[in-house]
Amino acid sequence: MRCLLFVLFLLPAHASDTIPKDLDTYIDKALKDWRVPGVGLAIVSGDRVVLARGYGVQDIDTGRAVDEHTVFAVGSTTKAFTATALAMLVDQGKLKWDDPAGKHLPGFQLYDPAAGRQLTVRDLLCHRTGLPRGDWLWYGADYTREQVLERVRHLPPQWGFRERFGYQNIMFLAAGQIIPRIEGYGWDGYLRDKIFTPLGMKNTSTSTLALKGKDNTASPHAEIDGKTVVIPRRNLDNVGPAGSINSSAYDMARWLRFNLNEGSFDGKKMLEPKQFKELMTPQTVVRLEGRYVYFFADARFAAYGLGWFLHDYHGAWVADHGGSIDGMRAQITLLPEKKLGVVILTNLNQTLLPIAIKNRVLDSWLGRPEKDWSGYYLEIFRKLLDAQKENEKKRTEKRKADALPSLPLARYAGDYTNTIYKPLKISLKDGKLYFGFTKALSGTMEHWHYDTFRVTWDAAHMGRNYVTFHLDADGRVARVVLENITEFTPK
Repeated sequence: MRCLLFVLFLLPAHASDTIPKDLDTYIDKALKDWRVPGVGLAIVSGDRVVLARGYGVQDIDTGRAVDEHTVFAVGSTTKAFTATALAMLVDQGKLKWDDPAGKHLPGFQLYDPAAGRQLTVRDLLCHRTGLPRGDWLWYGADYTREQVLERVRHLPPQWGFRERFGYQNIMFLAAGQIIPRIEGYGWDGYLRDKIFTPLGMKNTSTSTLALKGKDNTASPHAEIDGKTVVIPRRNLDNVGPAGSINSSAYDMARWLRFNLNEGSFDGKKMLEPKQFKELMTPQTVVRLEGRYVYFFADARFAAYGLGWFLHDYHGAWVADHGGSIDGMRAQITLLPEKKLGVVILTNLNQTLLPIAIKNRVLDSWLGRPEKDWSGYYLEIFRKLLDAQKENEKKRTEKRKADALPSLPLARYAGDYTNTIYKPLKISLKDGKLYFGFTKALSGTMEHWHYDTFRVTWDAAHMGRNYVTFHLDADGRVARVVLENITEFTPK
């Protein structure tokens, strides 16, 4: 039986007109179409939770049902919490948005010294530093938060400083690390004391370590070889301020109420409206191209504030953010002028279902004609998968299967280094090369052709990548290139 919470005594008179009448049926069908095991959903109107419920299952192996208290990873929706925490420090006069970042992070440097000197707290929170993502510094790596920030100085910029929007997780980590410098204790504890506890978010935490021994937690899932399977939970402690929060639909509804009331909760002011408005003020233009065309369907403009994407939707101003990490995908959306908030949590990250549900709710609230957003995004998703398959097919057609490697396998083995990421160790195991990098990117190498090998990652949901060895004039390995990620040189 589906777990359901209707806060009847808070239910507004118009709720039956604004919540899609067929929402349950629609989501049940969408779960099957997308092969998503479960969804946690909450809708808030003004200061009222009009709906909070679960659909599907926490884990396809156990079959335990999702309810409004089931905990999911919320991924990058964490960023708004980090920005809000810093806004509280600005409120108290302990920090200014345009303070040099180096004032609060002594020793923190960027690749470009001039950009590093100009870098402000505001820059850390709006994706305009010019840096590429550099996510392999933290993803699956064993570096601490401090070590990640120390190594970012080796990450060359991809664009000019403040030239354009470029999504960057590590800068949010840097923003979060300002908190212990000012308050004397860490980001995790500060969020617990200043946000989670005052809002009554009892099942919300900043680390997967807090989930051990708890039953009502969704398991992450991935689709592998056409089948949805449970995958290991990824710990994100070393980049916590950018994406490590775990929460439930019920708890996130309280976060929605806080935001819809511009920093107040249950009549208590936790943040001055002035600072809340700063969070929601456009800082960086986001071009409506690539994936953002899908994320912000029907939008005419898009920008990034401080921890929030900002865009329009059929005359309504929208502030929202998605979050995706191994086996989980979340979506949180605010229509501040309509006093509407929606949160969707899922336990499969290879899906656009949260955006489809969001748009379905927005259409109903705005009195727009019904549209099958799930079907719309499913068609887009299938086309993207088809394009990937076609690219792989073309690569296979170009393969010279009879082209042997230049060297005996043992001569490819060795220790390799990189100024940005952790060292790489390639070893020979049972007649095959093994690529030993991070926990996320380690796996068995099979010869493809010439000096290119295909790696099948131990973490099966990571798929495969190609590694190419480049030899010098003496026939020794000079470079190891992991496609689209980085290259290594012999140690």
